[in-house]
Amino acid sequence: MTDLPIYSDQVSKGRYSFISLGCPKNTVDSERMLGLLQLDGYELVPEPLNVDFVVVNTCGFIEEARTESYGAIDEMLELKNAGKIKGVIVTGCLAERQKEELLIERPGIDALVGVFGREEVTKVADRLMGNHEQRTVFRPAPIRALPDTDRLRITPQHFAYLKISEGCDRLCTFCDIPRMRGKHASKPMETILLEARQLAADGVKELNIVAQDTTYYGIDNYGEPRLAQLLRELNEVEGFEWIRLLYFYPMYISDELIDVICDSNRIIPYIDMPLQHINDQMLRRMSRRVNKQQTIETIERLRAGIPNLCLRTTMLTGFPGETDEQFEELVEFVNETRFDRLGVFSYSFEEATPSANLTDHIDEDVKVARRETLMLAQQKIMYERNELLINSRLSVMVDQAVPQQANAWVGRSQADAPDIDSLVFLTGNGAQLSPGQIVEAEIVTVSEYDLIGAVL
Repeated sequence: MTDLPIYSDQVSKGRYSFISLGCPKNTVDSERMLGLLQLDGYELVPEPLNVDFVVVNTCGFIEEARTESYGAIDEMLELKNAGKIKGVIVTGCLAERQKEELLIERPGIDALVGVFGREEVTKVADRLMGNHEQRTVFRPAPIRALPDTDRLRITPQHFAYLKISEGCDRLCTFCDIPRMRGKHASKPMETILLEARQLAADGVKELNIVAQDTTYYGIDNYGEPRLAQLLRELNEVEGFEWIRLLYFYPMYISDELIDVICDSNRIIPYIDMPLQHINDQMLRRMSRRVNKQQTIETIERLRAGIPNLCLRTTMLTGFPGETDEQFEELVEFVNETRFDRLGVFSYSFEEATPSANLTDHIDEDVKVARRETLMLAQQKIMYERNELLINSRLSVMVDQAVPQQANAWVGRSQADAPDIDSLVFLTGNGAQLSPGQIVEAEIVTVSEYDLIGAVL
């Protein structure tokens, strides 16, 4: 947490910088490593210049993410070669995925730390500072998810991510996460609640629940899904204003879970449920374990059971074998369902995944064109939805003041998760607003995906 002591003995063991890439789950890993390094006496500095080492926590999920990770690593190695930093430690999913290959490709890397080696990052730093030769730390995935207490958070103080499990038992043919992150491993409920109370005490107002597969929580520890029970307990933790639910797999969504969300005073009516596709043949080739009819029924149950639900999803275009007709079925489904929020990825070829061995791979330009077509369809839906909000009132959480502009702030409604959804731009009424504050605003106009409102 941000109130950790700076140093155990007030003497710095060394200076370092940290680069965190990837998804919110990786953010939690970064915060845990930052907390461990701080508790051990290392001094964090914002810029990677004149430091003893830089830690780069990478993402290895898809080609675009790997390119970004390689770019960050190469930039740090250039600084090392120029004598501006002394060492480079690479952690996270790319390190786990590439392992020793990464050291062969980029021999200037001083140490590799796998996903489940993060708890030993201080030992790695100590060895680097002492010029020891061990360059890799890889550990097997644990039976239970590692705790994420004592974090040094890199998110703004008013919102945070709470990871409730690690790994994934789904074997979607396009995804390499199980190889990088291991099998599904739930955190014990008491550990999650301890972390939640720490975050609330640290000033968190918006708690974002994350996992590779949120609805699967508890099956390994308790023999049955326990997300509903966990949410009841989290709803009782004082301090949170909003609890947001991310990464629902469209299975194990029970009536009990819907009732808990509906009846809670802190869990907001927002669910992120990646669907990937709607055509039955595509869903089978992806090994999604749900079909079109089941998907439609799940959406109907959610919308009927949770008033004012904001339903977010993610789709995948250009999966091997996707025909024009199957893509048109997806576009028609999106137009008919009218999701509140929707993201689109074009298929990324991943060598170690089953989909790499499928026939009929789609040309890159076709994949991208289909992605753009689907995004344009969703953009029209979003604009029409936003227009209906003009002259209405919304509760908005303030994120930050607009730099160099008086009486102006940026915030988000309950329908907008941090960093992935839309924004609400606010003009003030003379009051001084602060991050994490929830205000009522009247929406006066719209701008593409975003809203513009006046604080009441």
